[in-house]
Amino acid sequence: MANVLPIEKRVDVVRHLVEGASVRSTSRLTDVSLPTVLSTLLRMGDGCDHLHNLLVRDLDIREIELDEIWSYVQKKQARVTAEDPAEFGDAYAYLAMSRTKKLMIAYRVGKRDEANTRAFVADLRARLVTIPEISTDGWQSYPVAVGQSFGGAVDHAVIQKDYSKKGRREGPADHRYEPPRDPFITKKTAHGAPNLDRASTSHVERANLTVRMHVRRFTRLCNGFSKKIENHRAAVSLHVAWYNFCRVHESLRVTPAMEAGITDHVWSVQELVERALAAEPCAPPEPKKLAPPASAPGEKPSAARELPNGKGWLRALPGGKGKPSDAPRAPTPPPPAPPARVGTGEAPREPLPPPGTQLDLFAWRPRPRQLGLFDPP
Repeated sequence: MANVLPIEKRVDVVRHLVEGASVRSTSRLTDVSLPTVLSTLLRMGDGCDHLHNLLVRDLDIREIELDEIWSYVQKKQARVTAEDPAEFGDAYAYLAMSRTKKLMIAYRVGKRDEANTRAFVADLRARLVTIPEISTDGWQSYPVAVGQSFGGAVDHAVIQKDYSKKGRREGPADHRYEPPRDPFITKKTAHGAPNLDRASTSHVERANLTVRMHVRRFTRLCNGFSKKIENHRAAVSLHVAWYNFCRVHESLRVTPAMEAGITDHVWSVQELVERALAAEPCAPPEPKKLAPPASAPGEKPSAARELPNGKGWLRALPGGKGKPSDAPRAPTPPPPAPPARVGTGEAPREPLPPPGTQLDLFAWRPRPRQLGLFDPP
């Protein structure tokens, strides 16, 4: 008899994993061996990556929030030695989420360094067809990566949060959860002209909480951490696919994939398992030319002109001076002559000639003699 796990058992295993159960508790609850649970997780992770590359592309999404969520592999970074593999220690999951559609557009697992940040932002750029408005935290690699991948076709705002001890409230409050009072959040423009009033990372940070509640490997202060980076990446891929296609968002009342127009129905866990296991390898999308965002219904389309050599767009932004009034204006009175200096004996100065008058630079006339300080009266 072939050693093949029935589809019902696979669905049961995946259903437990996406709801926050660890691999050992999943093995006990489903009566499936631990190696089989791990192999199912790895196969689902690869299949979910192929589905994400196949379906999540050519997106017309304007507002995007980026963030990273911390975890670790095998041991914490402080205990990593020079003899340990490079994968041990910190393992950050980069997430890019649409603010309004709640869709997880791009993700990546790796160290929190410049190379992974650039690869993550480049993958996000390849899945979009509209100039986005991106909000990030103060991680120093974001402005460089966004500028390199998007060029001039992006509006990027940086939200800097000050967690220093300066300005904290006095008293017995727990300093770990007590932010400084004023100012705590500082917003600034990194690229383009983002709307700083709308710039925020609160929505993707709320999605980080969902990750920690539904992926056992991200639960803090526990022993459910990953032992291999491959298992960690597979768990993130499975969660993103389940979040996009299967989980009905509480505020949208539909799945994020339905809100983004990728699918027309809510996927069941069984459909996700069947599609992921049958998915063919699919390469990530290639970057396409970004277009300015469409105007809201009833509004006049904004003027935009593409710059040469792919350097972005020259766009007309809202705001600034309004349309000049057509009402007649009163004539501007001539400026008054400057008053004579009191106590100096100088005659009043002549007014300046009208604009356009040719001045004679060689004309000279003697100036009246000024009284000295010690001259007799």
